[in-house]
Amino acid sequence: MTFNELWTTYGLPGFWIVLQIMAFVVPILISVAFVVYGERKIMGAMQLRQGPMTVGPFGLLQTFADAIKLFSKEVIVPRAAHPVVFFLAPILTMILSMIAWSVIPVNLGWVIADINVGILYLFAISSMGVYGVLMAGWASNSKYAFLGGMRSAAQMVSYEVSMGLVIVTVLLCVGSLNLTDIVEAHRPWWMNLMLLPMFIVFVVSILAETNRAPFDLPEGESELSGGFLVEYSAAAFMLFFLAEYANMILMSAMATVLFLGGWHAPFGLSGAWIDWVPGVLWFILKICFILFVYVWVRATMPRYRYDQLMRLGWKIFLPFTLIWVLVVAGTLIAMDALPGAGQAVAPVVGY
Repeated sequence: MTFNELWTTYGLPGFWIVLQIMAFVVPILISVAFVVYGERKIMGAMQLRQGPMTVGPFGLLQTFADAIKLFSKEVIVPRAAHPVVFFLAPILTMILSMIAWSVIPVNLGWVIADINVGILYLFAISSMGVYGVLMAGWASNSKYAFLGGMRSAAQMVSYEVSMGLVIVTVLLCVGSLNLTDIVEAHRPWWMNLMLLPMFIVFVVSILAETNRAPFDLPEGESELSGGFLVEYSAAAFMLFFLAEYANMILMSAMATVLFLGGWHAPFGLSGAWIDWVPGVLWFILKICFILFVYVWVRATMPRYRYDQLMRLGWKIFLPFTLIWVLVVAGTLIAMDALPGAGQAVAPVVGY
């Protein structure tokens, strides 16, 4: 085969896929820097201080300066640590926070892989995030790091169950596991009102899922000196830091797709200036709203005790979501609004 034939057969499709991946990964990595900057400025405003203001105009380059500082430092590995697992933990955490974006549609048709079970793929990838924290806690060979890793595992198991039941209520209303279908599905006002409590539970659960305040027990600076991160420094610490904020953006995107209408204008608004706004901009604005809730909660609420965290997950959220699944299913049946209800069923031949 000639070079042109080889390029047409193998090179062009592969090059196009790489371009698609980079079109998602690069903006996410850049947006992490501005999310950190926005968090510091918002918390500064809430606490009557300035926040970043020196490096670059309005302090916009402060996060990039911090990243350069961390990547230029020496990585210190404890003598008793397991070196392979020690370095594999932050790499795995960062990879998992990136590959989940392959099924997130940011606009109609703007998705790398529009698979039929996208929501299950997202749920599986988000569940695997605990492995990086467990590996970091075990490989550091430190009691503080190990306790932080174990806390994270228990915390994730507690809130994954509630998140799964929340997703079930959305799937009952939509009837599809495809994320594009979830956004495009028509949901009347009463259905969105019925899902409002699930939206609140989901937002609280993703705070616990990403180890954010007031549920940042795996780090626990007051009692664990940093938790699973206590032995990490320089570039390895930076990977964990990037992964945490990338996971925040990912979970905000999940909330946007499941509950906030994705790339559509909020509240079904339409008009000349609203229709002019591109769908991806609406998607970004909704993600920014969820991220603002992250920062708002961190700046206003004290950290939970660990027993309070477990009680909230197992004694409040789990029974409530179980009951609400029954309420949603019963309401949809009573209103004859189940997806596919009333459609003719094809007869089974030869049975």
